[in-house]
Order: sequence, then C-alpha cells, then structure tokens
Amino acid sequence: MEKLKLFVAESYEEMKHKVTWPKYGELQRSSILVLVASLIFALTIGLIDLAFENALEWFYKAF
Repeated sequence: MEKLKLFVAESYEEMKHKVTWPKYGELQRSSILVLVASLIFALTIGLIDLAFENALEWFYKAF
C-alpha cells in the first residue's frame, strides 16, 4: 500500500511541477490541425478504395 501512495504522490508532483501544459489557443489550433489532417486522410483513403472497387468490378465483369 505504501508503494501505491508513493506512486500517487510522485505522479501528482510531476504533473503539477514538471509537465508543461499547452495554452487553450494552442490546444485549439492543434485540435483543428488534427481534425483537418484526419479528414484529408479519410478522403484520400476513401478515393483509393473507390478506385480499387471500380477497377476490380470492371475486371470481374470482363471475365
């Protein structure tokens, strides 16, 4: 039980004094960047999937 108390106390001290937390504006900009990048990535993968689907459909109809 002492180890758990020590772990919690050290974790609290580290989070309070050693971790640098981003400002709200920086956090907002980062979140928007991640959202936009995720949407671009999803659209790219969707277009590649659509192209492969159409190519395989054409190939299967040819034979």
